[in-house]
Amino acid sequence: MKYRKKPVVIEAVKWTGENFDECCAFCPAIMGETYKADGCLKIPTLEGKMIAAKGDFIIRGVKGEFYPCKPDIFKQTYDEVDNTFLGMSR
Repeated sequence: MKYRKKPVVIEAVKWTGENFDECCAFCPAIMGETYKADGCLKIPTLEGKMIAAKGDFIIRGVKGEFYPCKPDIFKQTYDEVDNTFLGMSR
């Protein structure tokens, strides 16, 4: 059998190594966590803490869970949508 992934709209923020406050606002569980001198950020996930390197995306899943995603996988999996696609005005 083959399966197709259901189209789901997610929210994500890209960790740049310089936007810690933005990432904390997006994923409050990061508050109090640290990131290393190499710019890696600890992301609390359902499976435990995972590391987001600079350039990785932090995704909020369909059940409100958070997890990091490498940029190449993110690009292959997600397309950017705007609010008009979602039926919302800006």
